[in-house]
Amino acid sequence: MTVAYHRRYDWDFAKVTPSSSYVVEGWGARTRYVGIPLGEREYLNRPVERSEDWAKLAPLDPHAGALGRQLETIRLVRAALGPDVPIVMTVFNPLIVVRFLVGDERFLAHLRLYPRAVTAALETITSTFERFVEAVIQAGADGIFFSTMAAAASVMSEAEYREWGVPYDLRLLRAAVGGWLNILHLHSPYPMLQLAREYPIQAVNWDDRISEPSLGVGKQQSGMAVFGGVNQWETLQWGKSDDVRAEGREAIAVCEGRGMLLSGGCTYPLTVPEGNLLAARRVVEEGDA
Repeated sequence: MTVAYHRRYDWDFAKVTPSSSYVVEGWGARTRYVGIPLGEREYLNRPVERSEDWAKLAPLDPHAGALGRQLETIRLVRAALGPDVPIVMTVFNPLIVVRFLVGDERFLAHLRLYPRAVTAALETITSTFERFVEAVIQAGADGIFFSTMAAAASVMSEAEYREWGVPYDLRLLRAAVGGWLNILHLHSPYPMLQLAREYPIQAVNWDDRISEPSLGVGKQQSGMAVFGGVNQWETLQWGKSDDVRAEGREAIAVCEGRGMLLSGGCTYPLTVPEGNLLAARRVVEEGDA
């Protein structure tokens, strides 16, 4: 699917995008697909129910199970697309893994009530994914698409994120230094864009159409290449091709046609019309003309 998708639209790079639950399957998470438009899977259980469950987590072998399957996917995509197509692997930061393990409703409560237990778990999670990220680059990826849901004022304070997120993020990003295309994805509204200047990355992506800052302002604040410009829900999903082209042209103009890639602010639904995706591709080609 990843190969066919890339060949159909000729994007600037190929992104390997498994269900986010791949990062917690090795610790016992079970899920099922129930038709969610974003491709997410419904959790049937959470490996962490009580505070003492954090101590039960053990490091995973990055070459086995769900993680090993992703490494094989990278190798297959590289073999099919050849050496010239950049490939990035979706990797979630350790704090998101904590969230997936315990569930949204208990995530912040466990961080604040059981800091020592969660800190020990973060060490286990980080060491696992340091080795996984290194293996991702060795398998043929050119970098990682590094996603965090918590580096945003809508989720927690900056002080909390600098304690719970930043040290572990930096360890995984340092493990990816063998790649040349490492992208920071700030998932939640009102992201902490200032982190982009502190992280060893090449580009940053956030939902610029539904949250501050705008794409142009964010480009100035971050000082690096930005991804975005099109609203993946209202415009890509429900709009017409002319709407997609209008947003695309505006985003390109705001960035003066440099240091940006036109994209959605996050994953777009599986039900986005093909014509709207082709419209996004055409507006970029028009800008190159």
